[in-house]
Amino acid sequence: MSSKTEQYIHKLLKELGEDPEREGLKKTPGRVARALAEITAGYHTDIDKLFNNAFFRVDYKEMVIVRDISFYSLCEHHMLPFFGKAHIAYIPNGKIVGLSKIPRLVEAFARRLQVQEKLTVQIADTLFQKLKPKGVGVVLEAQHLCMTMRGVKNASSFAATSSMLGVFQNDNRVREEFLGLIRKQITSQ
Repeated sequence: MSSKTEQYIHKLLKELGEDPEREGLKKTPGRVARALAEITAGYHTDIDKLFNNAFFRVDYKEMVIVRDISFYSLCEHHMLPFFGKAHIAYIPNGKIVGLSKIPRLVEAFARRLQVQEKLTVQIADTLFQKLKPKGVGVVLEAQHLCMTMRGVKNASSFAATSSMLGVFQNDNRVREEFLGLIRKQITSQ
């Protein structure tokens, strides 16, 4: 075994009553170590490099929304997955950000041990700080395997969290417009 993580997984398999040397498990410690490295890669993401100066001066004053951004994370309490959709909006204050940077930001913070509430705030705070818009709104909806496959075992529940900054926090009309737009199915024909 090459890494400490692999050694820990090998030991964990033994603790669970398994034989880590049997055919189906021989390569499992390495697979788990690589999977964990990928799932937690967000710890090594430089947020400034992620944005790569993709800020552009544009005289656009309306809401910009990127919705239905899929994300996957690990609950920091049980190290079980939670996953769902992020809906993010901002109102520019003289500059915009390249749209692809928003899902990348979600992924950078989701690929860490997390709680949904903290993930929501990290995304909103970072966009607000880097873009300096008039406001930012973030809503996350997720299903948590720590609630569906253990504990309460409720397979149909979703958790929703939000973070509203600037005009999204201070202006009910802006907040309601955002929430209304993410509820609607936007279709193009």
